[in-house]
Amino acid sequence: MKKRNDRQKSDTNTVQETTLAQDLVQLLLKIVLLLLVVFLIFTFLYGIVRINDISMKPSIKDGDLVVYYRLDHRFISGDVAVFEKDDKTTTGRVVAVAGDTVDITKDGLKINGAEQISQDIYFDTTRFKNGVDFPLTVKEGQVFVLGDNRPKASDSRIYGCIDLKDIRGKVIAIIRSRGI
Repeated sequence: MKKRNDRQKSDTNTVQETTLAQDLVQLLLKIVLLLLVVFLIFTFLYGIVRINDISMKPSIKDGDLVVYYRLDHRFISGDVAVFEKDDKTTTGRVVAVAGDTVDITKDGLKINGAEQISQDIYFDTTRFKNGVDFPLTVKEGQVFVLGDNRPKASDSRIYGCIDLKDIRGKVIAIIRSRGI
């Protein structure tokens, strides 16, 4: 009987009570760890940027926040890319990738000789007077992008193909900041 009481006493002695200060320190460490994980995720995997451009209107409006994935640089026609051009971050819809031939005629946009018709684009695709010469072939490591707001877009018709190294990532979500 005495051995049993001694064992119970030793079990209760091993359990230590934590103080309020220790609990607060543990909580703060958990919060700091969580913030560090979120910071690392949005530094290396994802990015958020405010778009101050009307090139992609109505898909992406001036002032919208765009969430993009940094690690995927394999683009197909229709993807929306976030890229740097002239020290400005903007977006554009990929219409041609490496090896594709792009031509803009009076009939509209042609990729590899086929006329492109998109239900989401509300404007005709036309050339800009001071833009690039067509037809052009997209080189390896580049994409050709157009804005959805074709008459007012600043896109590859003006400055040519975009190098993949200038692309921050692929748009995965849009957060409307106004006009909801």
